[in-house]
Amino acid sequence: MTETSPATGLERRLDVAIPLSDIDGEVQKRLANLAKTVKLPGFRPGHVPMKMVAQQYGPQVRSDVISEAVQSRFSEQVRAQNLRIAGYPRIEPSPNPTSPGQALEFSAVFEVYPEITLGDLAGVTIERPQVDVAESDVDRTVEVLRRQHATWHDVDRGAQEGDRVLVDFTGTIDAVEFAGGQARDFTIELGEHRMLPEFEAAIHGMRAGERTSFPLTFPADYHGKEVAGKSAEFDLTAKRVSAPELPPLDEAFALRFGIASGSLADLRAEIRQNLELELARKIESVVKDQALAALRAKATFTPPRALVEAEEQALADRLGESLRQQGIKAEEARLTPSMFREEAEARVVTGLVLGDLVRNHGLAATREQVRARVEAAAQTYEQPEAVVRWHYEKPERIAEFETAALEQNVVDWVLSRTRVVDRPTTFEALMGPSRG
Repeated sequence: MTETSPATGLERRLDVAIPLSDIDGEVQKRLANLAKTVKLPGFRPGHVPMKMVAQQYGPQVRSDVISEAVQSRFSEQVRAQNLRIAGYPRIEPSPNPTSPGQALEFSAVFEVYPEITLGDLAGVTIERPQVDVAESDVDRTVEVLRRQHATWHDVDRGAQEGDRVLVDFTGTIDAVEFAGGQARDFTIELGEHRMLPEFEAAIHGMRAGERTSFPLTFPADYHGKEVAGKSAEFDLTAKRVSAPELPPLDEAFALRFGIASGSLADLRAEIRQNLELELARKIESVVKDQALAALRAKATFTPPRALVEAEEQALADRLGESLRQQGIKAEEARLTPSMFREEAEARVVTGLVLGDLVRNHGLAATREQVRARVEAAAQTYEQPEAVVRWHYEKPERIAEFETAALEQNVVDWVLSRTRVVDRPTTFEALMGPSRG
């Protein structure tokens, strides 16, 4: 058995020869064992002639023996040569057999993990958001909660910001309807910005029963690739305009959110606490994203194609399943693994760099770090101790906490080698528009 290196940098080839006598001997051994128990019509168990056993089961037994022998020999050589295999090998007949008729000769073609090299991080700057939760942030959240519990009533006036409008619409491109461009009894809440700005703008001022037509150009980076950058014409009918009636800020409102005292001050205090937790997680996420991006930028290696392709497929499958849960057929979305190449490469590179740093710098998560994260997450529940116990009942339940702790160790390692500057900002600017 020899190892050669084909054209691509990470690809390797193992040429393997297994004597046919070894295969034939193992096949005969298995058939003999099988003959002791096999049942065929007209024969007692264990008394079937070997010739008939071989005719009935020989091809499958030989196939199994060859498959196991190939895997065994390949694994032996991988261990002997201390190779780190990325993905699965491709088994193919040997291009240059040396012992025809005497040995089963094949080649295993595969990729190995690259040598991870990182550039100097000293010149990298990480911006850490510096922000506190203001009273205005609490006010804004209270208003979001009020809107979530609003009652809606129809109004006989033009639609305005904050209204809900029930519409039918049909979109065409070059006078031809396109997938996803039609809807019936579709509710749009003006100001939520879930539709393109031009679409919402066309609805402003419309009364129930009115109809309008308007042009719309999809952005070049629009998520629907089939219509991105194209101009469409929409025909829209407003069927109903509804305005919200917000609940008053009183004891009943506070009780609705589990505030036993019914105090609005206590409600605001709990909202502030939740916003501060949300803010801390966001800051941690922003810093982590920058740290991992810095590692990717300083990584000078090519990821194994097999790992990237596997990640592409996983991302496509995940989005396809999400679309199916929303009632959208994946075929209609025309998802292909190659659409996710850039993200897949980034994820693979990140994973390889993290693994290398953890191995070479002792950055594995400790039990104490993992438990601290589990306990912190459990504090949002009424019985945190029970939640902690539940997580530790099965190892897979704490896997995400182990990953988070490990990533934080890597981030801390990066921060100790880069320039970190505080960047003042506001809660709303960091978190985005009010959610709800």
